[in-house]
Amino acid sequence: MQDVLLAMLAKEPVHGYELRARLRDALGPLGESMNGGQVYVTLARLARAGLVVAEHDEGLPDRPDRRVHHLTPAGQQRVSDWLSEVTWPRPDITEFHLKLVAAAAARLADPVDLVDAQRREVLRRIREAQRAALDRAVDPVAALLLEGVVLRLRADLEWLAACERTWTGRRS
Repeated sequence: MQDVLLAMLAKEPVHGYELRARLRDALGPLGESMNGGQVYVTLARLARAGLVVAEHDEGLPDRPDRRVHHLTPAGQQRVSDWLSEVTWPRPDITEFHLKLVAAAAARLADPVDLVDAQRREVLRRIREAQRAALDRAVDPVAALLLEGVVLRLRADLEWLAACERTWTGRRS
């Protein structure tokens, strides 16, 4: 959640309620069950970590508790690092989906390029698992586990293809 909020702040400084609304919109029906308070807790953690700065919104004198959040240089660097990360140990498709949405909204990266980088990583992992499965010394029970890994990664590839189709269509 931290990286997602940072990336959403990269577009422009905003209030916490606006971040919450953007996150809910990005998640569609899954966003309805989101705990809105989590956004504010996460923003406070990001501020303590020096990744976000919150300032009072001078434009709203009747609401002195409203704060506008924006990234620090360290926060901008963390967003950049997150967008370039391609590890896929246990994919969280919701987080990856939000990475695509945030990157596109703030024009931080081309979502299709992010999908392509993830695809390369998944293909690398499939090759590793297949090589291990082909090793004659592998116990049949362990080979079954490796087969499950390959099947899961192939499903991830299909989902990435669907992501690519969607984001390619949005470019037009």
